[in-house]
Formats: sequence, C-alpha cells, structure tokens
Amino acid sequence: MIIERYHTIKKDEFKDKIVLITGANRGFGLAITMDLARAGATVIMLGRDLGSLEYAYDAVVDAGLTEPILYPLDLEGATPENYQELQDNILSQFGKLDGVVHNASILGAQMPIEQYDIKLWYSTLQINLSAPFMLTQFLIPALSKSNDARVIFMSSSVGREARAYWGAYSVSKFGIEGFAKTLSEELEKTHISVNTVNPGKMRTEMRRAAYPAEDSSKVPLPEEKSQAIVYLLSSLSPKINGEQLSIAD
Repeated sequence: MIIERYHTIKKDEFKDKIVLITGANRGFGLAITMDLARAGATVIMLGRDLGSLEYAYDAVVDAGLTEPILYPLDLEGATPENYQELQDNILSQFGKLDGVVHNASILGAQMPIEQYDIKLWYSTLQINLSAPFMLTQFLIPALSKSNDARVIFMSSSVGREARAYWGAYSVSKFGIEGFAKTLSEELEKTHISVNTVNPGKMRTEMRRAAYPAEDSSKVPLPEEKSQAIVYLLSSLSPKINGEQLSIAD
C-alpha cells in the first residue's frame, strides 16, 4: 500500500498524545519528531548519544514546538532491566503511550555473506531486530492504556525483496517484517495497530554510506516524507493493521 508524502499538520492534532521515536536525534527520526511536536505531541526522543539528542532537543524547542523528552539508551547494549525502567517511567509520568516509531537502525556492511564479519552481524541484528522486539514487549503495557495506539516499524525495500550483498541489514529488515506481522495478528482485537513502512529514498547519512556515488541532490530530504508518518500515527487516518506500507517517491 502506497502512502502519500504530504499531510496537513493541524495544531493540537496530537495534543495530550505521547509518542516514542528511536533514533530521534538525526535524519528521519528528527524530522518525524519535529512534525509531531508541531502537531502538539510530546515526543520521547530515544537515542544512543546524549550530545546529539540535546542538539536535536534544542532544534525542537528553538522552533517553538512542544517540548520533547530525552531518553538516552544504547539499543545494542540495553538490558531487560533498562527496558523495564523505561516502561516504569512512561507509566508513572504519562500513564499511557499512544505511538512508537522504530526508526533506529544501522547499515552494517555491504559484502558477501561468505566474508561478513561475525561481530558486525550480531551487532546489526541486535540493533535492528532484537532491540525492537524487546522494546516493543516492554512498551505494550503502556500502549494498552491508549484508546488508539499505533506502532510503526521502519523497513526497507531490501527487507521485502532480497538483494545480494546487503547482508545483516537485509536479514534484519526481513525479520522486522515477520515480527510486525506476527505482532499485528496477536494484537488484532486490541486498540494497538502494527504496520511496517518502507520510507524509500531519503537524503540521510545511511543512504550516503550505501550509495556513495549517488547524486544526493536528486534524493528527497527526510522532511519531505516525515509528514506521512504523522498521518499514519494520527487518529484522523484510517486504522490499518498488519500492512506493508511504502511512502510515495
């Protein structure tokens, strides 16, 4: 299913809504954060590096948008205790969670499986697949407190159709697709919907690393596609569940 890029963001559309975004400190995560804050949401910005999170926080506040919450957490090394603490903090401070955007991921390496570094394989699968599983598991109690909770997993074209040399990144995105579909079936009769989104081409650091010879001036900025995620998180959009979505190029 193709989702159009643009959504007219209404002031206070997300008033009193709490949304957690991983990898919120840069690129697509920061663009989504800005748009959600513009719509009145309180965004929990989760990222590994506190310094870049603080820089992103300043960008949101300086723009006069709804003040976000910073939550530094290293997804590669996070433990069940860390996720339990996050759950406790959300429930005690807000009493609910209205949305999660699993945006954080790493590219790993583009090389043949035969030559793939084993440590890098484990790290990529941990950050891109195992961490989203654990984070989601611990956030379900908070999501269950919302009357319309939406969970979005960022996917990729190489997580839907295999492509040589994309290694652990591709495998992790195939895993995310399967995990999201399983979860959507389990939560079908609840107020929580689960979908995957392939955002397509965007001018991010990850894409520059993956396509170093590409003319980036012809690639859309993250800000040109972030409104589509706001639309999918909004109660004004039809509630869909268990779908593979793609943002229009």
